[in-house]
This record gives sequence, structure tokens and C-alpha cells, in this order.
Amino acid sequence: MTIAAPSSDKIPVLHAVHRLHAYRQSIATRPYAARGMKVVRCGSCLLPQQICTCSSRKLLSSQTAFALVMYDTEVLKPSNSGRLIADLIPDTHAFLWSRTQPDPQLLALLNHPEYQPFLVFPGDYALPGQQIIEVQPQMPPLASRFAKERIPLFVLLDGCWREAVKMFRKSPYLQQLPVLSFHPETLASYQLRKGQREFQLGTAEVAAMTLNAWGEQANAEALQLWFNIFVEATLWSRSARSPECLARMQALLAEFNAR
Repeated sequence: MTIAAPSSDKIPVLHAVHRLHAYRQSIATRPYAARGMKVVRCGSCLLPQQICTCSSRKLLSSQTAFALVMYDTEVLKPSNSGRLIADLIPDTHAFLWSRTQPDPQLLALLNHPEYQPFLVFPGDYALPGQQIIEVQPQMPPLASRFAKERIPLFVLLDGCWREAVKMFRKSPYLQQLPVLSFHPETLASYQLRKGQREFQLGTAEVAAMTLNAWGEQANAEALQLWFNIFVEATLWSRSARSPECLARMQALLAEFNAR
């Protein structure tokens, strides 16, 4: 084992998903029984302590913002990749979804004049009359099509596919947003929790695609690389600590740290 847990003075400050995780734990009536619940994990990245990646996390310079709307226990899952967005993108917000009581801070954010919100979701689920912005390969950056006075706020529904569809269908405030719709040409590389539909991607992968489409290619590559590190680390913890997974993770970490 050559990856050591970082010293506490190198661990970055808590971000929105960390705070939401702590809140969700505080209202839980019993411990969340996640897969690998007996593993001793870092309290920040939720990876096994032996391969904690917190010391490598770094904030990127981005002109975008993200809002994660998370389905109930999603924020508690070590396999959740939404937290990876908050690891790197400074202007990231996170909220628990409620069908009956939407978070007033989420509603205020969506209506804030500083932001232009977009719901990142398949366009075939949009309601009649809802604006759909199709993202096609090789198209010019989306940033060139929108006013620079407002910060793009990309809203991601963080849960399994069934949960994401439920959140969209049960949330009128989401149905009023313009939809940013992708049609990926390749299958997701997300190996941890496969969706029911072939094109379903991990939340961090969707965010990387969104950054790339907006015109922040370097940030998209960094987030995709951070996601790949997370995948290898998680697979290592699930595969009897495979040396192959550890070697791939170390190589990816070296590449990420060199950026």
C-alpha cells in the first residue's frame, strides 16, 4: 500500500455536499446500511481511509455553477458521485429533494437574478412547451449562445434513474426550467451502480459533459479524471483490494496531480 491518508492540515474546507451529508446523518433514525458498511472510511471523501484522496482535491476556476437535487439517502451513499462535482467546482450547491416541501433555499437559488438555471435531463421527458436545448457532438460551445451577464446554473437530479424521473415529474419548479439534453454516443463508464437505461451516466460524468458542452474543456477533463480515480478506488474496496485497481488509481492520481 503506497497511498496514505493525508494530514489534517491538507484537507480542504467542507463543501455543500459535506454539509448536506452531515445534516442527513443528523436526522437519520438509524445508521445507513450502505454496501461495505464495515469499511473504515474517510469522513470527507467516504473512500476507505487507506486510499483517501482528500489531499489531492483542488478547486478549479470555473464560470459555471451546479445545483445537486439529491434523493433522500443518496447523499449518504459512498458510491454517490455527485460529491465529486463539489470537490472541484467552487460554486456548487446541494439540496435534499422533497415532494411536498421544496427547500426554500433551492427555490431562491433558481430564481436568483445572478443565475441562469438549466435542468440537465433527457429532452424526451420535457413537458409540452418546455424549452429544450439539444447538445450535439462538435457543436460550438453553449456559452457563446447565452448572455455572459448571468452565471449558468446546471441543475442535476442525483439519484438512480427511477428516482430522478420521479423528482422531475413531482416537482413543478423543475418543469419550468429550460432543459439541457444530451445524447451520448458511448455507454457510461460508470461501473458502480448501473442504471436501467444504457445511456444513464454517473452524476459526475454528466457534469463533466456539461462543462465540456459549455466550453470549459479543461475543467471537464479534470472532473472526468477525478471521477475515474473515484471509480478505481471504489472498485479496489470491492474487489479484495485488487492490485490492478490500486495501480490504475495511482496512475490516475499522478495524472490529476500533474494538471
